[in-house]
Amino acid sequence: MTLEAIVAIIASGLVSGSLYALMASGLSLVWGTVRMFNFAHGALVMIGAYAGWYISNRGGLAKVLQPLGKSITANSEDWGLLGDLLHPLGEWILSIKGGFGLLAGVPLAIIFCGIAGYVIYMLLVKPFVGKPGADLVVIITTIAGASFLQNAVQVLFGPRYKQLDRILKGPPVEVLDTAIGLQEVLIIVLTPVSLLLLNLFLKRSKLGLAIRAVAQNDDFARLVGINVNQIYPLTFVVSSMLAGLAGLMLGGLFFILPTMGSEPLLRAFVVVVFGGLGSLPGTIIGAYVIGLIEQSSAYVFSLYWAPVVLFATLILVLIFRPRGLMGGENS
Repeated sequence: MTLEAIVAIIASGLVSGSLYALMASGLSLVWGTVRMFNFAHGALVMIGAYAGWYISNRGGLAKVLQPLGKSITANSEDWGLLGDLLHPLGEWILSIKGGFGLLAGVPLAIIFCGIAGYVIYMLLVKPFVGKPGADLVVIITTIAGASFLQNAVQVLFGPRYKQLDRILKGPPVEVLDTAIGLQEVLIIVLTPVSLLLLNLFLKRSKLGLAIRAVAQNDDFARLVGINVNQIYPLTFVVSSMLAGLAGLMLGGLFFILPTMGSEPLLRAFVVVVFGGLGSLPGTIIGAYVIGLIEQSSAYVFSLYWAPVVLFATLILVLIFRPRGLMGGENS
């Protein structure tokens, strides 16, 4: 194996591990707090990508608003004072034919995913919290919710593939004769920053400390006055925003389609189990380990054998560490 191949494997592994870390962190956060798996998490990744495209691209929201802008500018003279107030709005709408851009698309898509996560919790999870067999029922309801969302997006946006503009454009970075795209570099850098902010949120803010308290022992959290019924949906919101960020990153690398979150969701579950259920540090470490193992096995064997090596590694780890790498430790 040449030095260039090693650099390429490490770079690809860091990109994959970064994406898995974002997705798996959200899953681990929900499991650690609510003690349930959200199988609609992959659909939230897809929603993040589509929302980012719809807001930023000229063929999305900007195209939909064009008739409204034309109607306002054409009829504003007949509306009196109201028309004088709305005419600049109509002209502004007509000026955004190129879309709102990623500067608006990225944050708005993340916020939209947080709202979607809240709705998913209220409709598909909350009715079953505290009831016998709730974990199995929630698995079924969130799978059904994910299927509904995928088909709804197919109907709304059509079958044609879409793709987000790359945030960073330009020639790739050369590392030991290996070219690494600027978008990939952004993912490698942005993910640790995002996870560091998540860590600061959980350890420094009152809401983050409340989430950690509920994750450690929800009964004691209730005794000290924490409203657990409010913490559960807020945890889903934070988790969904992480999924949305992962979807935006994926949307800049690959085509956007309704099922784009299914395969990363499977990898994220592997990462959560590998790192240890409920352990956020274990999840993050496991994500990068899984990413490097996956890319190494794809190079040494083939792309088709990579999942086999991945699951074989997971089985070996669980034989010696049934709770995962850092399972049982407080996150």
